[in-house]
Amino acid sequence: MPTVLFRLSVQRLRTFQQKKEAQAKATRRDIATLLERGKVETARVKVESLISEDIHVELLELLELYCETLLARFGLLDQNTREPDIGVKEGVCSVIHAAPRTEIKELHILRDILMHKYGRDFAIGVMENRDCCVSDRVMRKLDVSTPSIELVDAYLHEIAKGYSVNWAPPPPKFEGGDDSLEGGVKESDPDTGRKPAIVDEIETQKAESPDSQPQEADHPPIKDDSQKSRLEQAKPPPYTSTSTKAAKASSSSPEPPENDFDALSKRFAALKKR
Repeated sequence: MPTVLFRLSVQRLRTFQQKKEAQAKATRRDIATLLERGKVETARVKVESLISEDIHVELLELLELYCETLLARFGLLDQNTREPDIGVKEGVCSVIHAAPRTEIKELHILRDILMHKYGRDFAIGVMENRDCCVSDRVMRKLDVSTPSIELVDAYLHEIAKGYSVNWAPPPPKFEGGDDSLEGGVKESDPDTGRKPAIVDEIETQKAESPDSQPQEADHPPIKDDSQKSRLEQAKPPPYTSTSTKAAKASSSSPEPPENDFDALSKRFAALKKR
């Protein structure tokens, strides 16, 4: 396997990247002109194409890096084995898998040589990416998808800033209108002046609830003085505690009589004084 083919592939990859970068610069200038003229939709279409070209340039950079790695580790690559060494396997698989997505003939020839060296079964497994042998970075660059609106707006904003064009991306739109942003229920419709149906229903429930009804008095109103006096007589006596009753009873009860011994003692004392 000649090393010259690796060097030619690296050189062609660099040249192709420079060509793509020059084209991207011209495209950015055209997009800035479109923004200045107010043709935003046309600028968006061109930006989507520009994003795809930038991703492709990043893929070429990765393939250039892998080719340089294979050239530096050519001793491992030149071994007579049916499976590539672990040190060069990622580069071999990435070149075999991604080379058809490029326009570089030298890289296509290098891919054919690698497929012939390691056999048909290995090549089919690499093309199907069995065991995830291809680098994740390469797989992401090969993914074809429409760029998001946020990414397109970011590209447009940076291009407008770089070429001093007064343009800014539109603010994001929220779904649901003003009611969803403010929250709650409006008291009345500003156009018709009528309350929403849900407000009427809530007010009806409040009016029918038992808490809103006035409570009746516990006793009917007193009409004349005779009825008032009868009610006062029917009232129970005021409450007095048992301790208060006991205190009153003890204060009103007479003192206990003296015993006979005390009476005789008092008499002897009186006789002595005489």
